Amino acid sequence: MQSPFQRIITGVVFFSITLQGAVTGYILAGWTPLDAIYMVVITVFGVGYGEVNPLDTTGLRVFTILVIVAGALSVSYIVAGFVQLVAEGEIRRALHVRQMTREIQKLANHVIICGYGRMGQMLARKLREDQQRCIILDHNPERITVAQEEGYLVYLGDATDEPNLKAVGITRARALAIVLPDDAANVFISLTGRELNPQLMILARGTLPSSERKLRLAGADQVVLPANIGALRMAYLISHPNAMDFLAKDDGRANLSELLAEIDIQVNELAIAPNSPLIGRTIGELEVRSKGTFIIVALQRADGEVLIHPTHREVLKQGDAVIIMGHQEDMPKFSQRLALTSQLRYRGARIR
Repeated sequence: MQSPFQRIITGVVFFSITLQGAVTGYILAGWTPLDAIYMVVITVFGVGYGEVNPLDTTGLRVFTILVIVAGALSVSYIVAGFVQLVAEGEIRRALHVRQMTREIQKLANHVIICGYGRMGQMLARKLREDQQRCIILDHNPERITVAQEEGYLVYLGDATDEPNLKAVGITRARALAIVLPDDAANVFISLTGRELNPQLMILARGTLPSSERKLRLAGADQVVLPANIGALRMAYLISHPNAMDFLAKDDGRANLSELLAEIDIQVNELAIAPNSPLIGRTIGELEVRSKGTFIIVALQRADGEVLIHPTHREVLKQGDAVIIMGHQEDMPKFSQRLALTSQLRYRGARIR
């Protein structure tokens, strides 16, 4: 069976041949080119203004009948191709929607993402990498089309409407991620989601810091403030460039500092300054002096080389930076002890 495009092309070719053959036939019968073209047009398109010249021979009448039949068939073939093209598209779209509806009905223990903006797209991409099933709920047809083309399960609708949340299986879902830029809408969705599924894990985006409390009261388990995270990351980049450069490596450590901060753990750097008492000491000696205050994650040499989990025999040199991880409250205390030790060494005291 021909495809719609093949049918249309075949019809156009056949129609062109019919027109050219008809004009040629009338010219051979003694008509002028203009009269021949005019006769073909009014004959093929059924205008019926009457013959330009009398059809006084049997052959000419039979030829005109063939022109009418051939023209009508070729036009019908072209129209049929367009109808098939439209019908198949609609049928395919309907079947796809039906299939997607069935898949949504089978969903369980999945993640619902409300909103497919920049944050929603990044979240969906990460969940796919982690092989987590998710469905996109958004009221914008363009964003839904983009998500659908990228292979995600989608549902077009306003997340603030309870029926739409039920349609994407919120009662069977494991988590609800609300990433809309509207704090009021996020609060309302959190409240509705908690009512529909008390066991649901709800993660909500907040634009304003004042919205965090409202979102938690509405039922959100975790609230993410992108502005705060961005500001925290910029502060780390300014204060601890080597540590953040280490964390930015593309091996799964990105954003680790912000995540560890949630449990009062900080990734920091210990710079080996020109007058540091640690120059010439080994990693093992540094760990002994830390008395469990932190653990050493990596060592960045002055030339930029990064050693992951350096051995105890690695000697510290001027310009190096030790990437360490420990409790936020303990880090300043060790820095103060180190600064005091440096002063004692500068004055000639012996350091043990």
